[in-house]
Amino acid sequence: MTNELNALLVLVLVINLVALGTGRILALIRVAALQGALLGVLPFLVHQHVTFPAVLMAVVAIALKCIAIPAIMIRALRDAQIKRELEPLIGVLPSILLGAAATAFALLFSNQLPLTPQDAGSLLVPASMATILTGFILLTTRFKALTQVVGYLVLENGIFIFGMLLIDAMPFVVEVGVLLDLFVGIFVICIITNHINAAFSSMDTRRIVTLKE
Repeated sequence: MTNELNALLVLVLVINLVALGTGRILALIRVAALQGALLGVLPFLVHQHVTFPAVLMAVVAIALKCIAIPAIMIRALRDAQIKRELEPLIGVLPSILLGAAATAFALLFSNQLPLTPQDAGSLLVPASMATILTGFILLTTRFKALTQVVGYLVLENGIFIFGMLLIDAMPFVVEVGVLLDLFVGIFVICIITNHINAAFSSMDTRRIVTLKE
């Protein structure tokens, strides 16, 4: 299972770089949805034996990360009538290079951690760290509200990957609760972004500073 798991995690790392290299918000949402679908397969590859909690976790993850959340975000995007992130803090190519550097750092740093032989032989830890850093880059270098929501979603994907290491110690209900919190949080954020767009005719979060007295 380790080879299949590592192959899937390599795809997740590639998707991180694709997300950083995408300026179109709709394409970015679809990339995040694809990553969510891949992460839904993780419980089957981490567990040697397929259990009902693993199946339920996979179904919930795919339903929320691949279907429900992207649908909400696409609806908000259509209401806002915007297409691209026009003025990011750093450009596409520097973002990709920064993401590649973050991935290299994650790979090097994970080798220094006291992991079990099984975990050390997989890419769970470096993929988790690289995905968290990718989400953080999207959050801090993009200014459109929906793009930042995608960054938050990617960051949570990294936390989800790390949670696979603790799946035996962490109750299943905790992981499902985190996913539901993510769904509710993004649902509320998309409502807020619509109000921002209505108030400012823009989804640029930098415009919010005009609210200050």
